[in-house]
Amino acid sequence: MTQDLLPVTRIPRTGLPPHAIVVGDPARAAAVAALLDGSEEVSYHREYRVFSGSWKGVPVTVASHGVGGPGAILLFQELADAGVRAIVRFGTAGAMKPGIGDGDLVIAEAAVRDDGVTQQLLPPEYPAVAAPEAVFALQRAAREAGAPHHRGIVWTRAAFQPGLIPLFSYDGAGLAAIEMELSALLVTASLRGLVAGGVLVIDGANADELVDAAGTSVYDPHREVVAAGVERGAVVSLEALRLLAEGNEL
Repeated sequence: MTQDLLPVTRIPRTGLPPHAIVVGDPARAAAVAALLDGSEEVSYHREYRVFSGSWKGVPVTVASHGVGGPGAILLFQELADAGVRAIVRFGTAGAMKPGIGDGDLVIAEAAVRDDGVTQQLLPPEYPAVAAPEAVFALQRAAREAGAPHHRGIVWTRAAFQPGLIPLFSYDGAGLAAIEMELSALLVTASLRGLVAGGVLVIDGANADELVDAAGTSVYDPHREVVAAGVERGAVVSLEALRLLAEGNEL
């Protein structure tokens, strides 16, 4: 019955596992879900594709949120409405700090709120911070998986391609990576009392370097080094959820 489904994502109001991984691409949601035992598709409406299953005995939800904070925050809010209590965003990002290579993982400690949506919900002074237990769980999972990883603050930016307005420079601020949805998750989690964090696979350059001098796109996330990082990141995300569910994140 339609009243048993949430209005935007069309996910069920009850019955989802309380620990979730969220990704941008519906196809990536299916790929992560394929790693689960007893995986089944729960719903698929617009960009919101949702699966449930279990990882090493822990029930898990996997859901896609599409590209950009305004649409993604609708999924995060409705997952919370449906009873999800812990969310890890598993995505891709551009590196912003020397020494962070393609295929490496960046574990977010916090995010710059340039997401295009949370500024309409809260004053800019309100922080977007990851739950410490999520950071520790992701770090431990990455270390145990032997995955190259880094910790730091990421820049969540609404615009993907550079435009006519000069891009504000965060040079010297020590940011690790740039992506498009994480701060929307972290703010939602703080407001709703959720445990949330993020792990990002580096798939190329930052937003300043998406095009060459002639204006031609040089961004190519479809390389073997990135695919290998995504495979590692999926396992790290699932292991971190297991650690959180079992209280073994430290």
